[in-house]
Amino acid sequence: MTLTEGLEHILRENEPLAPYTSLKLGGVAEYFAEPTTRAELMEVVKRFSNERLPMRVIGGGSNVLVRDEGVPGVVIHLAAPEFCNLSIDKNRLVVGGGVKLSHFVACCAREGFAGPESLVGIPGTVGGALHNNSGTGGLDIGSWTRRATVLTRNCEVLERNSEQLSFSYRSSSLNELAILEAEFLFEQEPADSLTRQMQRNWIVRRSRQPSIDMPAAFAFKDQGGELASELIERAGLKGAKVGKAEIYDGNASYIVVQPGATSQDVMRLIELIRNQVSDRLSVELPLGLQVW
Repeated sequence: MTLTEGLEHILRENEPLAPYTSLKLGGVAEYFAEPTTRAELMEVVKRFSNERLPMRVIGGGSNVLVRDEGVPGVVIHLAAPEFCNLSIDKNRLVVGGGVKLSHFVACCAREGFAGPESLVGIPGTVGGALHNNSGTGGLDIGSWTRRATVLTRNCEVLERNSEQLSFSYRSSSLNELAILEAEFLFEQEPADSLTRQMQRNWIVRRSRQPSIDMPAAFAFKDQGGELASELIERAGLKGAKVGKAEIYDGNASYIVVQPGATSQDVMRLIELIRNQVSDRLSVELPLGLQVW
């Protein structure tokens, strides 16, 4: 049996990955899977695990930089309805890992679930947000997480309860292959108040982000209580550019790219920024991107 036999409807070869990332850069995936059911997903994972081939899951692609030479093994995209369920029970919300974070935030505001209105404007999916513990202003998605269902690289489906979960600044213990589902518990507040706050947060955040039609990525994490954008500016790097990649004027934590850019341009710019911040400020700037 070949890797694709019987899975031709969901498993493709040499799939360009640029359209699946916010930077719109990078080469192809050797194999690309879009399973429509959990059984199909597990069959893909089983086959590639048995062959000891690399496996990755891509969500919104907002924190991924794909190398120009592409990605070996399989990249799995969990966008089918099976992975995007959302159900409400009183003040609990059960959400599939493929649900867009924007939909999660809007649903919480509508239902009067307090807290996630602070996450408005952060791109990606719920699965990606849990993996990276996305947050802002002292609040993060881990604050409300009570349970997660994960799929391991050995094709095991496991339940992680609150005692088995740990969240810290921009990271979590959820490092298995895929987050299939998560359960959240919230305090409740008037929905109209949360909706107004969400709208205010959206206006503020959009004012410091590149326009939606501009290929960009949030490239650096804050460090030691200091904003990455301020560290970059203090190092004299505002407006720095390598090839067709440059620091975004409105927020130096972002890298934006122009037509003709390559992933190598971005990687060289990242190296320049991190080296200069280290040399001039003695601060090691954490990378906010996953480089594939």
